[in-house]
Amino acid sequence: MSNKQKLELTWIGKDVRPKLEPRVLVEDPALSYHAKERVTDQDIFDNRLIFGDNLLALKALEQEFTGKVKCIFIDPPYNTGAAFAEYDDGVEHSLWLSMMRERLELLRRLLTRDGSIWTTLDDNEAHYFKVLCDEVFGRECFIADISWKKRDGAPNDRKVGSIHDHLLVYARRRSGTAKRTDAEESFNLMQRTEKADSQYQLYEEPFGFDPRGPFRKVDSTGNAKGGRYVESLFYPVRNPFTGDEVWPRKGRCWVYKRDEMERMIADRRFFWGKDGKAGTPMRKLFKSEAKPGMTAPSIWDDVGLNQHAARELEIIYGEKAAFETPKPEGLMKRVVEIASSPGDIVVDSFAGSGTTGAVAHKMGRRWIMVELGEHCNTHIIPRLKKVIDGADPGGVTEATGWSGGGGFRYFKLAPSLLEKDKYGQWVINKQFNPAMLSEAVCKIEGFKYEPSDGVYWQHGRSTERDFIYVTTQTMTAPMLDALSEEVGKDRTLLVVCAAFTAKNLERWPNLTVKKIPKTVLHKCEWGHDDYSLEIKNLPWREPEPEPAAVPKKKNDKTTDLFTGKPAKAKQIKRAPRKKRVQEAGVRKRSKR
Repeated sequence: MSNKQKLELTWIGKDVRPKLEPRVLVEDPALSYHAKERVTDQDIFDNRLIFGDNLLALKALEQEFTGKVKCIFIDPPYNTGAAFAEYDDGVEHSLWLSMMRERLELLRRLLTRDGSIWTTLDDNEAHYFKVLCDEVFGRECFIADISWKKRDGAPNDRKVGSIHDHLLVYARRRSGTAKRTDAEESFNLMQRTEKADSQYQLYEEPFGFDPRGPFRKVDSTGNAKGGRYVESLFYPVRNPFTGDEVWPRKGRCWVYKRDEMERMIADRRFFWGKDGKAGTPMRKLFKSEAKPGMTAPSIWDDVGLNQHAARELEIIYGEKAAFETPKPEGLMKRVVEIASSPGDIVVDSFAGSGTTGAVAHKMGRRWIMVELGEHCNTHIIPRLKKVIDGADPGGVTEATGWSGGGGFRYFKLAPSLLEKDKYGQWVINKQFNPAMLSEAVCKIEGFKYEPSDGVYWQHGRSTERDFIYVTTQTMTAPMLDALSEEVGKDRTLLVVCAAFTAKNLERWPNLTVKKIPKTVLHKCEWGHDDYSLEIKNLPWREPEPEPAAVPKKKNDKTTDLFTGKPAKAKQIKRAPRKKRVQEAGVRKRSKR
C-alpha cells in the first residue's frame, strides 16, 4: 500500500459516497410546449426541462449526454448558514461540500473535451469550492475567477461590504503542456462593449484625417530597463513630416524591428501629432482592422445587477418574484456567447427562475435545465412559454434579435425501480410498464436503450453484437433454446428475467441469464428520492427520553461502597424544570 500523500481538501464524511440509481426520465406531453409555427430553419424543439432532484436527474442524463455538453452554468445555494443554524460549523460546510462534489463529478462527465463549467458563488463557499474544483477537474483546468458586480452600493450592516459575486470557470481538460485549456482554445471573443469602441476616434493629422477611419493610439516603445534592453531595437527613425531623426525616449526602446518599423512609417501607421512634430510616434490601431470581439476581462461591471434581474422577472410575471439572488440575462448572455456557439448544448442543474434556458433559447443554443422546486411549474414554464411565443420583450431579447420559436419537452423522474412489498421484500415497482422496466434495466446494466421494432429481444445494446432482453416472464429451457438459436453464434445476449426454470445454463454459451430484482439489488440505493441541498428539510433528531426511575423494593438495603454498612438515604432536591433544561443544553454543547 502506497503512503504517498496528496494535496487535498478534507471534510467530515468525504468518503461517504451515494450509490445513485440511474432513473428513467418520463415525458409529460401536457406540460411540454412548442411554438405554433416555425419561425426560422434554426428553431430548436428538443430542449429539456426536468422536474426533480438534480443529482438523480444528472445521473439519468449521464448515459445519453456524456461528452456532449459544451457549456454548464450553475448557481447553487450560497450556503449562508441560515439553513444550518442548529449544526456545528464543520458539519455545515461538510454537508455542502459533499453534495456539491457529487454533482460536479457528474457534470464533468457531461462536458465535451473543450467544454467548460461556470459557477456563481459568494464569499461563504467560493474559496472552499475553488479547492474542491481543483480536485475534481484538476488545478491545470482552472481558467478564471471572474468578479461579477451584483449591486451598486455596499450593504449598510457591514464596515466592509461585498458588492460582487465570484464566477469560477473551469475547463474539462488541458492537452499535455499546452498554455491554454481546450475550452479556452474554443472560446469565442466577448462582444465588443461601447466603452471599448469609444477608444477609437478620428484624429486630425498634417494631411487631414486618415481615410481608414477611427483608430486608437498605442505606445510604440517598451521598457528597456532592468535587463530588458535589446540592442537591435534601439535605432533612429525619420519623422516623415519634419525629416528629423527620432530615437526612443530614455530608458525605452522600440517594440518593432527596424525593417517592420520603417514599413509601417511608410504606410502611415504611426500618429505624429496634429502638426506632425511629436517626439515619439504612437502606433495606430484601426477599428476597421480590429477583431470582431474582444478578450473578456476578469471584472464584469456592465452585465446587470441583481436588482436588474429582479426587474426583468417583475416584467415577465407582472409581480415581484421571490428569488433571492436572480441573475440578469446580460450576465448569462456573456457566459453563453463566450463558452458556446449556436446549436451547442447548455446545461443548468440549478435552474432557479429559468434565466439560463431563456437566454440560451434566445441565442440559438440547445438547453437542459433541472429544478426541484415547485416554481419549476409556477415560474419557469410560464417564462419559457413567453420566450417561445415571442412575448418576452425584456432581458436580451432586443440584443439577440429574438422573435420567438422552438419549444421544450417537460420530463419528470420516474420513481425508483424497486419498492418493498408488505413483507419487506424488494420487488419491481408497480408503476413501471414494460418499456420503462427495459429502459431502467438497460441503464443499470450499462446498455444503451434502443428497442428494435422488428426483433422482440433487442431492447438495448452495449456493442454492435451484444444485446439485452428484459422480461417479466419465467424463462424455460425451450424458450432459451429458441432465443439462443435466433441470437446466433456471432452475437451475445443478456437475458434479465423474473425467474428461470432451466438448469445448466452453460448449454447456451451466447446467453447470460440473470434474475431481477436479485441481479440489481446491490447496485443502487433504492427508494431514495431526495438528494437536495435543502439542509433545512432534514428531520430533527428526536430528544433522548429521561431515564425512568427504578422503584425500590421494600427490603432493599443500600450499602456503602467502601464500608459495606447500610447507607443512609439522602433526600435529593430536584431543580426546577427550566433550570434542568438549561443545564442539559450546556452539557450537550460541551460534548460537541
